[in-house]
Amino acid sequence: MVPEVLPYGDHPDQVVELTAAPGPVTGVAVLVHGGYWRERFTRDLMQPLGDDLVGRGWVVANVEYRRVGTGGGWPQTLDDARAGVALVSRLREERGWTGPAVSVGHSVGGQLVLLTADLVDAVVALAPVTDLARTRAEGLGEDAVREFIPEPPEERPEPYAEGSPTWQLPVGRPVLVVHGDADTRVPVGHSADYVERAREAGDQIETRVLSGVDHLILIDPAEPHWAEIMDWMASRSILRK
Repeated sequence: MVPEVLPYGDHPDQVVELTAAPGPVTGVAVLVHGGYWRERFTRDLMQPLGDDLVGRGWVVANVEYRRVGTGGGWPQTLDDARAGVALVSRLREERGWTGPAVSVGHSVGGQLVLLTADLVDAVVALAPVTDLARTRAEGLGEDAVREFIPEPPEERPEPYAEGSPTWQLPVGRPVLVVHGDADTRVPVGHSADYVERAREAGDQIETRVLSGVDHLILIDPAEPHWAEIMDWMASRSILRK
């Protein structure tokens, strides 16, 4: 199956790769990859999940965006994510795709889908980055936040607030957060704190903490947790009726 590559801007990285199998549509899955915003990590990271979703009848929109080294950083990366997801939302209406629209983001992709949740029906956040100041203070991702936002939060507080899902609550959509307790790239405590705050804000949020699971296993569709995520995504169609 040859995907459509649809631009949402002029830069080569401002594209959505769209794949749909023939037949009934289960829903629309918007995939946003991680990689701590760095150039070398691309939408190919989400391809295995995309292939699995297409096989289950989902229309898959794999979003690429500008990253640090390709014109990204703050606020360009978030602007791109919003524009890419907005394009998928428009196509959904134009092409009459049935079922729910669910964003699935991993790591900083989780950050981006939580910040663009208003454009879809539900969100799956896999080991999401939720607090940029905390991530910077802990030096995570080989000090990735220092590349994404060069200035510290005491000098430039706005992007740390605007770019942190923890400080942009409530989400206003159903959210599933999945995190492995063996994750060292984004420690599971970040998600635990985010979920607590989201519930306090009134959000409908569920969480799954996976024993012995590290960061990258989360995007392996052969692992047992993926079937449970699929069930949760499919159940959004029931809630949407």
